[in-house]
Amino acid sequence: MSMITTATFLSAALLLLVPGILTQEPGVTSPIQLMIVNSISNTPNVTHTTDIVFRGILIGAMRRLQETNTDFKFTYIENPNYGPYLVSVNGLAGDDTEHTYWELLVKRGKTIIRPDVGIGCFIPMPDDTVILKFTKW
Repeated sequence: MSMITTATFLSAALLLLVPGILTQEPGVTSPIQLMIVNSISNTPNVTHTTDIVFRGILIGAMRRLQETNTDFKFTYIENPNYGPYLVSVNGLAGDDTEHTYWELLVKRGKTIIRPDVGIGCFIPMPDDTVILKFTKW
């Protein structure tokens, strides 16, 4: 067997051994929670449930929620260097003069993380609680 054939065979065999690589059905979704938090006003937190496809990005789940739930709206702008940038949620927009913005946080189990990517690249895990927090910098 040549080196290329051996490498190809081993790569294919490895794919069969790694759980989920070939067994995940396309279109299968998992639930995530989307919590809207306004840390500036006394507005109560609002939590929505939506679905995420396997290895799907957050903005896809947000679009799906917006299409099916009239109580959730968001806008974003496309930054040529960094991708989608969240501008507003339910009509409330960040403002440079007020030093306000929407922060992306994720609660996994008991831990809250700040992803190093935005809504266009972040891939939620099933049962994550994604927190969109209106706050100041």
